[in-house]
Amino acid sequence: MQRTARAFWLRSPGHGEIRPAPLTGPAAGEVLVRTRYSGVSRGTETLVFRGGVPESQHATMRAPFQDGDFPGPVKYGYLNVGLVEEGPPGLLGRTVFSLYPHQTRFVVPASAVTPVPDTVPAHRAVLAGTVETAVNALWDAAPMIGDRIAVVGAGMVGCSVAALLNRYPGVRVQLVDADPAKAAIAKALGVDFVLPEEAADGLDLVVHASATEAGLARSLELLDPDGTVLEMSWYGDRRVSLPLGEAFHSRRLVVRSSQVGAVSPARRSRRTYADRLALSLDLLADPAFDALITGECAFDELPAVMPRLASGDLPALCHRVRYDDAEHPV
Repeated sequence: MQRTARAFWLRSPGHGEIRPAPLTGPAAGEVLVRTRYSGVSRGTETLVFRGGVPESQHATMRAPFQDGDFPGPVKYGYLNVGLVEEGPPGLLGRTVFSLYPHQTRFVVPASAVTPVPDTVPAHRAVLAGTVETAVNALWDAAPMIGDRIAVVGAGMVGCSVAALLNRYPGVRVQLVDADPAKAAIAKALGVDFVLPEEAADGLDLVVHASATEAGLARSLELLDPDGTVLEMSWYGDRRVSLPLGEAFHSRRLVVRSSQVGAVSPARRSRRTYADRLALSLDLLADPAFDALITGECAFDELPAVMPRLASGDLPALCHRVRYDDAEHPV
């Protein structure tokens, strides 16, 4: 029997729409999932919405279950929490996380979904993909007990990194952002907040996640000799200037990239993608992460909401999409 779902598509840069999505199956080894919530990551997804993915990165930036190609039409997204309606007995009726775009129902291999622990509410589990990015970054950065650390950029990724760093013994962590309103989020996460000009220097490690040239330059200024900037920002098709003169060489500073597409080399031989995602979901038992969800809309409102998120007219870290009334009878 063929069934129909509904999916959000980027028709062309800056213009989204909801389209019908035919469903078949599930076959053996597959699950049918009814979406309860999805999440919009304001950084990567709004860059995609604006058409800012460079042609050289079209293949690298593909989401696991993306349909279409950049710059559009394309069905893009990767933060989905739903309920398994059909599938293997061990998953039937379970709330699961997957890297699926914004769609009311979908069929994927059972191996593509991860059960959400009972300690994590479904509405918070949409953050799993972002916390997974933060876990990978900390595997890359390898902070040590007693380190002095700053996270520059209090977006969705930066806040997730700061929240996890706050669990390290003896670590002093400050969250740095040019927007004083982010102080409330830092307080909810239990970390100190400072404006860029007030940030303490003499640091061992700076995690940069502001996606701004000024933020990256300030990150280098904050380091002690032999310190490292872990660069997590995705600039898309923008070029940035980096101050590699001045004291960069004399202080033997390091700029290193981190990206969630591959498991960190520090754990690659011992951890799989599934291990990393399961760990991230376990970490979301902490209710402090609720501070990262700063807005919500209904699925049918997404075509009107995405342009506002992309323009900054609607400020957000993670914008949650709810699907309670999204599915029309079929």
